[in-house]
Amino acid sequence: MARDRNTPDRYSTSLGRLILSALIVLLLGLFLLWRIDSPRVERVRIELIDRVVPNFSWATSPLTGTINILRSARSYTRIYQQNKDLRRELQQMKAWKEAALQREQENARLLDLNNVRLDPKFTKITGVVLADSGSPFRQTVLLNIGKRDGIVDGWAAIDGIGLVGRIAGVGERTSRVILLGDTSSRVAVTIESNGQTGLVVGDNTSQPPIEFLENPETVRPGDRVMTSGDGGVFPSGILVGQVTQTQSGRLRVRLAADMLQLEFLRVIRHMPRETISTPGGLVGVQNTTELEDRP
Repeated sequence: MARDRNTPDRYSTSLGRLILSALIVLLLGLFLLWRIDSPRVERVRIELIDRVVPNFSWATSPLTGTINILRSARSYTRIYQQNKDLRRELQQMKAWKEAALQREQENARLLDLNNVRLDPKFTKITGVVLADSGSPFRQTVLLNIGKRDGIVDGWAAIDGIGLVGRIAGVGERTSRVILLGDTSSRVAVTIESNGQTGLVVGDNTSQPPIEFLENPETVRPGDRVMTSGDGGVFPSGILVGQVTQTQSGRLRVRLAADMLQLEFLRVIRHMPRETISTPGGLVGVQNTTELEDRP
């Protein structure tokens, strides 16, 4: 709608000029009031704020709520982005952790193999586990060493910590190891704490029982079980595991070797001792030779 040019402007009237002047003076007074640094003026400012601001809380509440909502929304956005980044980093760390654990376990086994202390007359050869039997009724593994490496049936195999089993079947380039848990496994052992001897009999479990102990009531859980060397199959002094007791009171062996993580095995070249068929045979031969040399 066009304005009539003959209509006077509202600010051009005396009332309009008065209102405009009063507004300017009020704003200038408020500016000066907030700029003056004086204790009295400070008290006036505080009194004015106490009286005016609470009365306008209804007007500031929506604005304050809107600002809080915007801040919360930005905060939630940042948190969501951080969670995405953390999930991605966590997946990467899991992959790195798994790789590090595999390397750590492999290094630990290799270091254990290098740190095994047995009779110095025994020599060892290390082989890689190629496969296992995969049968619930037979516990065996296949090694990549065989006749060309001098492997012989009956030799002991260890994983660097304890006894794993014995060689049972040798090919030109491979050999099979029967594990201690196999039902055909029998190992002559001795209890380190009291010297009792017995047999660790495989029963297709991870903790085979100990049989034929003379005084089983003197054996305590935690006692170390070592090979005794009886029968000439295994050398003596190889760690088999520790004694454990079931709820029924039966004594079993918690194997020192980790049968679930077999990657490298060391076969002990154990040459059988020379057998003497007649008492004093060697001494007799030596004495006979000495007598023949005498004049």
